[in-house]
Amino acid sequence: MPSLKEIKGRIASVNSTRKITSAMKMVASSKLHHAQVAIQNMLPYESLLEHILKSFLAAEAEAHTIFDQPRPIKRAALVVFTSNSSLCGGFNNNTIKLMMHAVDEYAQTIGRENVEIYPIGRKVYEKAQKLGLNVQGEFSALADKPNVAQCIDIAMELGTKFADGQIDKVELIYHHFKSAGSQILTRKTFLPIDIESELKADHERDLTSVIATKESQEYLKKRGERQTERVEEEVKPLNDNFIVEPDMNTVLSQLLPKMAHLMLYTALLDSVASEHAARMVAMQTATDNADELLRELNLQYNKGRQQAITTELLDIAGGAQN
Repeated sequence: MPSLKEIKGRIASVNSTRKITSAMKMVASSKLHHAQVAIQNMLPYESLLEHILKSFLAAEAEAHTIFDQPRPIKRAALVVFTSNSSLCGGFNNNTIKLMMHAVDEYAQTIGRENVEIYPIGRKVYEKAQKLGLNVQGEFSALADKPNVAQCIDIAMELGTKFADGQIDKVELIYHHFKSAGSQILTRKTFLPIDIESELKADHERDLTSVIATKESQEYLKKRGERQTERVEEEVKPLNDNFIVEPDMNTVLSQLLPKMAHLMLYTALLDSVASEHAARMVAMQTATDNADELLRELNLQYNKGRQQAITTELLDIAGGAQN
């Protein structure tokens, strides 16, 4: 059994660790709130752009551009989103595992060397470099400070390569943020843009709460089930004489790149919010574990102290009898 001095030292150490994890949890909660606000500010633009695309597609379903036409895959690219730092549970590891699964899939058909990696986040960049993958640049700064302009630059680079035939398919691997306690690891096609599937994607997000307790998760789960029961109305043309100037393909050639920019920026915001939510949950779990450990150590310390006092009393009593 450890001495009272050793137990007291462990209690002090655990207390110090608990203060750190509790502070990190509060910091992550604050950053999560700012990330939720960023997503909320982006949603009106997303909704309006989708409405315009839906209206055009409903008016003339045969309109197409080069960006929404699938073709045989000879070379692919993966845009992978992770964080720059650790202590966020399995957030980074799960994303990297899905990236490796995707690379292995492509390796069987087009070869590992024909898969380009666009790493957004230091963790995936370091892992991709270590594994010898075909890394195209380093975008770790975006994981800390999301930037629309840089997202547009990446999307334009990918779009140019796709239009020139240098890349035949681009996929996004990131965590979709649904709530503070639910982040869904997602693998989504970026190019060619499958407009119908993208518009039917799940856009439900809880952007008001930063609580990730079991009770709140049960409530969010029940609320989500009720929301999924609502039937989405079918989008119809604005009128029978819908006119687009100069023509549908020209308009779509402008709207589809904007949709691509939005998809990349949305994935970045989702990943950042998911990172902070995962770190908040991880730090809350660590704080709870520290509290439990402190209770056990205090109990052990009190038992040891009581035993020491009892031993001293027995020694005194034994000496008095002699």
